[in-house]
Amino acid sequence: MAAQRRQAAQEWATRTARDRTDAPARGRLLDAAEAVFGRLGFGPATIADITAEAEVSRAGFYVYFASKDEVFRVLARRVRDAFLAAQDVPGVDTDDVAAVAEASTAAFIAAYARHLPLLGLLEQQARGDAEVRALWEEIRERPVRRAARYVRRVAAEGRARPVVDPLTLSRAVGGMSVEFARTVAARPASYDAAVRDVTTMYLNLLGVEAPAQR
Repeated sequence: MAAQRRQAAQEWATRTARDRTDAPARGRLLDAAEAVFGRLGFGPATIADITAEAEVSRAGFYVYFASKDEVFRVLARRVRDAFLAAQDVPGVDTDDVAAVAEASTAAFIAAYARHLPLLGLLEQQARGDAEVRALWEEIRERPVRRAARYVRRVAAEGRARPVVDPLTLSRAVGGMSVEFARTVAARPASYDAAVRDVTTMYLNLLGVEAPAQR
């Protein structure tokens, strides 16, 4: 009987990563964890709070995550990926610099506003946790450096005339986007205006004429 239990446990533990990653229960747990962390803070939040929010059993939690710390780090990676995805702009003509600027700005502001409470916690936890600090640096730096590479490319192709160094430009646009996203988080109805205004400033810094407002 013991050998059968060990065999069953081994089979359970060796499920594919895809099965574990795509499971709806895992997604519910992540969404619930983000809501709970944002509402209670990292320290006071418990696994029981997360499972209650997700309507998943405590045993179900441990199928996907080993601890509260682990689910927090997975959330950090999900946020990092959301900001990187904001620059992918699927369906947008990459030769249209204005369209790319608008789409990427819209996606970044939406992602930052959505994850704002968790981002504050990540910054706090980064002070005392090396792994979280590395993720926090990725969240802050990778989108900026990726945007700078895009600016360098379109400038080299003669499709933009950036007024400052591409990395400096990307940091400035990122900072503006963060500030506008904070406003959007408090007043969601301001989203369209925020995207319009940041995009206009972005294009001015790129030396690209903004399209006429419709």
